[in-house]
Amino acid sequence: MTQPAILISEVGPRDGLQNCKCVMATPAKKRWIAALAAAGVREIEVGSFVSPRLLPQMQDTPEIAAFARTVPGLVVAVLVPNLKGAEAAVAAGADKITLPLSVSETHSLRNIRRTHEQVLGEAKAISALLASLPPGRRPHFEGSLSTAFGCTLEGPVAEAVILRCAEGLMAAGCDEVGLSDTTGYANPAGVRHIIRAVRGVIGAQNLTGIHLHNTRGLGLANVLAALEEGITTFDASLGGLGGCPTAPGASGNIVTEDLVFMLESMGLSTGIDLEALMATRRIVAEALPEEELYGFTPRAGLPLGYQPAGRAGP
Repeated sequence: MTQPAILISEVGPRDGLQNCKCVMATPAKKRWIAALAAAGVREIEVGSFVSPRLLPQMQDTPEIAAFARTVPGLVVAVLVPNLKGAEAAVAAGADKITLPLSVSETHSLRNIRRTHEQVLGEAKAISALLASLPPGRRPHFEGSLSTAFGCTLEGPVAEAVILRCAEGLMAAGCDEVGLSDTTGYANPAGVRHIIRAVRGVIGAQNLTGIHLHNTRGLGLANVLAALEEGITTFDASLGGLGGCPTAPGASGNIVTEDLVFMLESMGLSTGIDLEALMATRRIVAEALPEEELYGFTPRAGLPLGYQPAGRAGP
């Protein structure tokens, strides 16, 4: 079977829920994750191993991760802020762990209470932990360059700092580095520039994914720019849920449904059944009745004659 051209990593159960006012019940989370996987989503960030006191929405992450591990073929991804979180992620059997390094040190201190040097120290400790595991039990380790396109606390971040952080993460033992537009500051020209700059110091093979927000309406335009630079993994959140609680004004991940529609309409296979994906909105709407779900495609419906990639007619 041909592997889909694009990997969409659904981050709603983590990034989406962390910014919600209320807590989604554990059974609803499980139904949502199972439905996403049934729709063809191959990778889901199911939660984060952080203090429940800071993010009560994530307090059931160990149980959710254990459940997700039972879903056939699903890559179970989690976010960790430090070595302690990574130890919990390994114990839960996560397939992929992401450590955020905010290139804005102001945001890093507010988000995970660590300087750049301290985060890189955590990365080295996590790498040592993973190296001690049998090869078949080692999660994939991603270092995420958060606020890479600008910060609501600092504004633009010097390119030299971004590149130094990227090199530092790879030197600390990360398997790859990802770019994150945490605050929705990115534009297509900036996306192209930063991708090229970071790849220039760590290699193209070590930067394949990007996390974008639609805060100012440029989310899908930025996806196109990243596609043109060869990026093949995109984070997205069902209904556009999400944002960063520690970055004022940072709202709205790109909408998974709109992203799938755009890519499939372009002939780029995601492996996701769009109608089945949109049906999962009901689970979220029922569990979080006070949260607004976004998305042009779910509201307008699929156009007459729509054919997903690989199934186009004559």
